[in-house]
Amino acid sequence: MHWAAIANYFVANWMEDAGVVTSVVGIWLTTRRSLFCWPVVLVSDVLYMMVFYRVQLYSDSLLQLFFLAFTLYGWWYWSRGVREEGEVRITRLTLPGLYAGLFAGLVGSVLLGFVMTRMGAALPRLDATLMSYSLVATWWQTRKHIASWWLWIAVDLIYIGEYIYKGLKPTAALYALLVALAALGLRNWRRALQATEAEDEKPSVCRA
Repeated sequence: MHWAAIANYFVANWMEDAGVVTSVVGIWLTTRRSLFCWPVVLVSDVLYMMVFYRVQLYSDSLLQLFFLAFTLYGWWYWSRGVREEGEVRITRLTLPGLYAGLFAGLVGSVLLGFVMTRMGAALPRLDATLMSYSLVATWWQTRKHIASWWLWIAVDLIYIGEYIYKGLKPTAALYALLVALAALGLRNWRRALQATEAEDEKPSVCRA
């Protein structure tokens, strides 16, 4: 009986469950700076676009369309970097870039909040704010900025509460795992950045 209930649950929620699996694998590959992260994340974007639309989280559903565009861009940008430099090289976010990103997230929160309120979306203000700053974090990630992980940790922690409230328990559990993965990504990218900077600081050896 219990096995039948479990089987029925997975059949009824297969789309969300598949989104969980592809998201975890994609983010884990991102922490490893692997180009394979992008096609996996692409599948996750499509799955969650449909999941969120079904529960009227329109901001999150719309967010996946932006994620699709950013995923394709990130795939291209990282691939170009690997061709030119031999690896995915992590970079620091400049102070003007930080301020610009945070301000863009604020403006996006206000504009999207207004639109989502008019559309009758669930939790329109909160959903719009999380969507806006998720886009900022994604953009920073496509540009290989280590600061993206800090922003993802903050955003994902708030998402956990939102998804519990909306009854999306597998997705809430996913985002709890994503917080841990973001911490792992922060550690791995920081080590990669330190190694790159140490290599760049080495004096060149001139031979006669």
